[in-house]
Amino acid sequence: MTDRTFVPGTRALVVCAALALFAAGCGDGTATKDKSSSPSRDGNPVSTPSAGGPPPSGGKGSKDPDDINGDGHRDLLLPVPSRDKNGEPRTGVVFGSAKGLDPSTHQVYDYYPGRVTTADLDGDGYPDFVSSDTEQLTGVAWGGPNGPKPGAESTRFQIPGGGSGAGLGLTGPVRGDFDGDGHHDIAALRQDGSVTLLYGPFTRSGAPARTDSRTGKGSWLAADDIVPSGKPRATGLLVHEGDDGEQTGGILYPAAAGSGLSRTPVELRDGNAVAFGDYDGDGVRDLAIGDNGSRNNEPGTGEEPEVAASLAVYPGKGGDPVTHKIPKSTNSYYGPGDYTSADPDGDGKDGILVATDDGALLIDGERDRTEVLREGPARVKGKKTPARWRHARPYAAADFDADGKEELILNWGTGTLFGLYGEEPTHWWITDGTSSRDKAAFTTASFPRPN
Repeated sequence: MTDRTFVPGTRALVVCAALALFAAGCGDGTATKDKSSSPSRDGNPVSTPSAGGPPPSGGKGSKDPDDINGDGHRDLLLPVPSRDKNGEPRTGVVFGSAKGLDPSTHQVYDYYPGRVTTADLDGDGYPDFVSSDTEQLTGVAWGGPNGPKPGAESTRFQIPGGGSGAGLGLTGPVRGDFDGDGHHDIAALRQDGSVTLLYGPFTRSGAPARTDSRTGKGSWLAADDIVPSGKPRATGLLVHEGDDGEQTGGILYPAAAGSGLSRTPVELRDGNAVAFGDYDGDGVRDLAIGDNGSRNNEPGTGEEPEVAASLAVYPGKGGDPVTHKIPKSTNSYYGPGDYTSADPDGDGKDGILVATDDGALLIDGERDRTEVLREGPARVKGKKTPARWRHARPYAAADFDADGKEELILNWGTGTLFGLYGEEPTHWWITDGTSSRDKAAFTTASFPRPN
């Protein structure tokens, strides 16, 4: 089985403190001694940031689920690879500033990337860290002006009629505002593939305001973005089927202001890459779903799927999906991978950013296509990097400097894991729109190493 997907985002970071080091190839640097501790003995994670920085002063709180310190500036969450041969990666935060993302300030938290979701569950203006492992939700670490408190154990969720913590059996949490009331919610999967909805605000004992459910046979979930300004917007929820490398489909529960998450799902075509956005500029959220390049190459399953090299946009106002062709990978190492919605010119109409053999391509309709290319160093630790593995891949998009235009986030890492799967990125670019200019460029090589 060949799977060329990479970890998305909504969704993570870190840094050569001196950006000039990146231009010179960014050597490994010297790591600051990590002060993190291991998970507690009962398996309930503890919040343990590593020394960065220094981090900026905490603010008075905001509505942005990615403003970790509540100072009014969006922060970036990203995976930080371990510098130990057999160590696990961690989740990092690069803090924002009045001038945009500031790579000189960062923290590392002792959470495995992809297993932490940020959302302000208690409504105090500071995002909380919702953690999970491969089997279930494990708890929430409450946020504050300096992020989750170091050394604090996470709180187990309390679900009416469903017990608490480990007894829940919920996996794959995603955040959203599924009823559009301005409070952050969590959706997670039960073992039978159905969905449990936990609505905010939550109490500090881990109890949601209420719960609900939706049917499905899901293997993973995807939800629309929460508006960073805090403006209430009901967010749709996609329940995707499992796969063994082949392209599979799912169902979408649309959401609408005043009525919340629909109880009548929309059947979707096959495709393992998804993204929410406003792709036609009508002010209503749409859904893109399509080929992510993954294939099941086991004997007897080698045929290309019908959805190969294509994506479909489902209009938020209803109607038939619009299909677009996307680049087909020719070197078997890249793209298209997952999709990212982006509005780099601030016109209110999103494009879809996909990975290609050469890097990244922003697709805005059928005809408007813009390449966004960055490359990693030609040599790393004295070894030559093959040309086909030097291209940076798209990760996410966000407006870090509040100018109404989103910056594109690309990353790159050396070695087979990144070349084949996009795992363990070390170099990061925050682009100035689709131009060749960067608002920031940094590497995680000098990030502190977990103990």
